Amino acid sequence: MSLLQAALEPSTLVLAIDPGKVSNRVWLSDGSGLLVEPVSMPVSRDGLAGVERLVSSHDAGHPGVVVAIEATGSLHRPWTSALEQRYPGAVRLFAPSETKAARTQLGSGRFKTDDRDCAALTYLARQGGGRRWVDEVEIDALRAVVRHRRGLVHDRKIIQQRLHDQLNALAPGLSAPAAHGRSLALDQPSGQAVLACAVAFAGRAPTVRSLQARAVGRFRRTDADYWAHRWRCCLPPPPDAEQRAERLDRDLARHQALQADIAALEADLEPLLTGAGGQVLTTLPGVAVVRAAGFAAHSLPINRYPDAEHLYSATGLAPALYESATIRHRGRISRQGLAEHRDALMGIAWGLSRFSPAFAERDREYRNRGMTPIQARVALARHACRLAYRLLTTLEPFDEERYRRGRRRRGR
Repeated sequence: MSLLQAALEPSTLVLAIDPGKVSNRVWLSDGSGLLVEPVSMPVSRDGLAGVERLVSSHDAGHPGVVVAIEATGSLHRPWTSALEQRYPGAVRLFAPSETKAARTQLGSGRFKTDDRDCAALTYLARQGGGRRWVDEVEIDALRAVVRHRRGLVHDRKIIQQRLHDQLNALAPGLSAPAAHGRSLALDQPSGQAVLACAVAFAGRAPTVRSLQARAVGRFRRTDADYWAHRWRCCLPPPPDAEQRAERLDRDLARHQALQADIAALEADLEPLLTGAGGQVLTTLPGVAVVRAAGFAAHSLPINRYPDAEHLYSATGLAPALYESATIRHRGRISRQGLAEHRDALMGIAWGLSRFSPAFAERDREYRNRGMTPIQARVALARHACRLAYRLLTTLEPFDEERYRRGRRRRGR
């Protein structure tokens, strides 16, 4: 549902832009149709200057201009910021899903070209759709940090797997999976101390004193005794242990740098979350700044969604529905929208199931019905989405007792 809902006057200029990596496709039209042939402008100052000249040569007799641009990842940001400065309040953002739906209405849903996208953007802008860029500046900054952190966490997972593999080559059997005894948490002081000793001694078993001396943080002597004893029971290191230790040292430095970068980004999240209006989500049990920011970044501004069910559908967790005459079929989750949005809502549902008594009770009810853990969490996510939608709409903190009373009143 759009935020503006006011159709444009036929005399209003519409500048439709389909962003690209090297060049942007540009349409300029009014109510009567295209004013110039579609052009491709380079993503540079020269291209932006060309757009200004294009608009200024046709603004006589036209009361205003509306800039319709597709929000595709980060490709739209440079021009949206610059065009907002030149035409304050004129920039409108459209999601790729909105553009695709408009192409379908125009009869070209399965044929995607830059010109068809510009035609769809023009059609949407004429109807008064879109989101103002000025309303999303702070949310865009929050979204950029959330996405960057998600990428770093993915990189950390890969390098941790590599560290486990390298450590197992230097000390076979030391870094075991969780199902085969105590696992080694590489992001904890114990894991960092074990890796540092593996580098220092090229895979040879260290003493308890060496392990504790290289621990950055709390490392109890009982834990150090356990790892030292387990290490002494391992097979000897391979002949090329010195070279392997050097490679492990470099990977360990990369892992520590990733840890520092992630911590710095998490420190930046709280002020950005407060500025975007999503801090209220942290009042939910089991939902701290990272989970709240992950969901708020893709849900705000909340008035994009007329109700909680539209927000839940946008996450892709709602079941796919096919209905025709007497046929009605509900399938698996639709998976439409962004995976980050879906993962953030599932994380909130998991946190509530662990720390909120009302949601823990719901979780037990779903399990008793025979649901698997993942099915129960998807079912909880729908209630979590309704709750998050209300908090973001009213900006009132979560109250467990009030939630329980409301649930009993509705008979849920």
